[in-house]
Amino acid sequence: MSYIDNERLKQIFFLLIIVLWGVLLFSELYGLFPGFLGAVTLYILCRKWMLKLVEERKWKKSVAAATLMILSFIIILLPFGLLINMLTAKVSYAISHSSALIQGFETVNQRLQEATGFNVLSETRLQRMQENLTNFLPTFLGATFNTLTAIAIMYFVLYFMLTCAREMEAGLADYIPLRDENVVRLGSELKKMVVSNGIGIPLIAVIQGIVALIGYFIFKVPQPVFWFVVTCFTAMLPIIGAAAVYVPMGIFLIADGHTWNGVGVLIYGFAVVGSSDNIFRFLLAKKIGDVHPLITVFGVIVGVSLFGFIGLIFGPLLISMFILLVQIYSNEFLSRKRQVKVVKTEKAP
Repeated sequence: MSYIDNERLKQIFFLLIIVLWGVLLFSELYGLFPGFLGAVTLYILCRKWMLKLVEERKWKKSVAAATLMILSFIIILLPFGLLINMLTAKVSYAISHSSALIQGFETVNQRLQEATGFNVLSETRLQRMQENLTNFLPTFLGATFNTLTAIAIMYFVLYFMLTCAREMEAGLADYIPLRDENVVRLGSELKKMVVSNGIGIPLIAVIQGIVALIGYFIFKVPQPVFWFVVTCFTAMLPIIGAAAVYVPMGIFLIADGHTWNGVGVLIYGFAVVGSSDNIFRFLLAKKIGDVHPLITVFGVIVGVSLFGFIGLIFGPLLISMFILLVQIYSNEFLSRKRQVKVVKTEKAP
């Protein structure tokens, strides 16, 4: 009969205290988690330039960090913020005029029924649509305001990460219970994941939105810039993508009497906008990496549930990170057990 020695009991008890304490802290700081993820993402993207400015150009750490933070705000967050601001204004309008939107759907439904003889939206479906619309849109706005808080937290954390880059990485390397080769692999793979998820997905979505915007101008879609913004966000959704915008738009234009415009939007959407996603994803895959569609699907589901629409980016990153940790765990611990078994088998008579 084997017994657990006192030292092992002390270790287990101490680890249990650490885990419980960590769970308590995380539960209270959960609202700041998107900001922390954003800080890690920007740190990985800015790390190379930070070290180059400080170690090669001999800049002060505070000046280099402030410069990179300002540039990241202008290049990344400012355009993204303008898009969100434009979308939020329309969402606020939709909340106060939800009944008018439903009446518009009723009009489109009547014209489709007259043209095809098929009732697409019954009164029950329209009522459910209005309920879902009034419930979803305030949540969407809440996510927008929470994003402003997350941005403030993100830059607060990012400043200290950049100014203490070498010390922070050395400390993490000492405390991570992994072999050096797996620590190096964790860092390199994390960088690839951040580039592919944090840059690749939004970049392809914006490119697809620009392609769609050209079609909106050609076929005289009302408020094309607004629909460009909506297309950029929906293009990050898996499976459906930008079709969530141009398909209903084309049907609406046809039902509204603009037959050729609607047909043109549908043809352009499927032939040009839809294929542009595959083309640009193939061209950029080698430079920024590619994300498996299943990771994108489940990542979006998890991310939107946890963080709102900003989870479109962070969700796939979390799924990818989980898979990476499982792979490293297998390489770190399970491979040793396999090697021990092989050695014992070879030594056995």
